[in-house]
Amino acid sequence: MSPRKINKEEKRREIALSCSDLIHEVGMKKLTVAEVARTAGIGKGTIYEYFENKDDIIFEIINMHIEQHHQEFTKEVAKLNTIEEKFELFFDFVLNDTEENMKHFNGYKEFLSIVLAEENLPMKEFNCEKNEYFGGELIKILEESINNGEIKKEALNLSDGILTYHKGLALRKMSQANFDVRADYERFIGTILQLIEIKK
Repeated sequence: MSPRKINKEEKRREIALSCSDLIHEVGMKKLTVAEVARTAGIGKGTIYEYFENKDDIIFEIINMHIEQHHQEFTKEVAKLNTIEEKFELFFDFVLNDTEENMKHFNGYKEFLSIVLAEENLPMKEFNCEKNEYFGGELIKILEESINNGEIKKEALNLSDGILTYHKGLALRKMSQANFDVRADYERFIGTILQLIEIKK
């Protein structure tokens, strides 16, 4: 019997999956290819058959987390009826203080610190790509609510502003002591809803 042909994408995901907690345990800056290889149970040289460098490994791990988020988000948002509930779910990553979510939030914090402090073009490009992805999720929420007659069609013009607020809220949570994320969110989104909801 001939040996099974290895699918490169499957193997990349398999390696990333085995190391998905490493970026939380040791941090992105301290993560080494040798640690990834040891955790995955393969040789260091084998890693380079599937990944270009350490950043490529980090991107694959983050992509896996985002893919999982997308699946959960799609499932949960389908259960919700109002734009208010859907906004709450969209902002959950920033509002949610559970231990599991904060693990990912702090990982995002470190990722941003690298993007902001270093001339790392691949990470900046990756950040732009993911920003477009989350912007797409927000546009779907707005379009569905417009089609349902819940909000004005002009609300779609606010998608970039709401996404920018999402990023700004996350940065303020990361950098300000005693910042009341929930109160700020409710005040801002409450005002937006007053402006865009169709009164019935």
